[in-house]
Amino acid sequence: MIRETVEVGVVVERRALKNPWVDHAWVPVAVLVGVPAAAPWTALHETTEVTRYYAGKVELEFFGTDTTMYRENLRSQQPSLWVSLRHTDAPPGVVLHLVTADPSDAESLTETGTDIIEAVSMPVEVQQRLAAFVEAHHVERPFVKRKRDPANPEALARREPSSQRREDAE
Repeated sequence: MIRETVEVGVVVERRALKNPWVDHAWVPVAVLVGVPAAAPWTALHETTEVTRYYAGKVELEFFGTDTTMYRENLRSQQPSLWVSLRHTDAPPGVVLHLVTADPSDAESLTETGTDIIEAVSMPVEVQQRLAAFVEAHHVERPFVKRKRDPANPEALARREPSSQRREDAE
């Protein structure tokens, strides 16, 4: 399997909310090229409403089988990376789970409904590296439209109960 990795750092914000049920929200805001020397969960900036943290590093993975989706992402008006945070009981309350450049992968992460998934701008350096990966490993696969089975209009027709059909046959 063709695979390449890039280490990136992730910046998230803890935003105060005026809500009777939830007092704050976690929001991924940026992906950094490379990994800073700061320890994970170092506060970078703090106001009364927002605290910005360096959440830590993660390996951004590129897979040869996903080049079509990467190419579409790069062709979009704003190429993005999707950051996934997972709730945890340990402080600060979330953990960095995943960063992906594949929009379909990001969509599948939303199925549980429990993770925090946000799109952030893809840094130019990551765009260049991803474009080189796609150029080197993309294989065009022709689209094959599946043919449907011919419709059977009798399949959904209303029928008599099976016991009555047996009596009529005798």
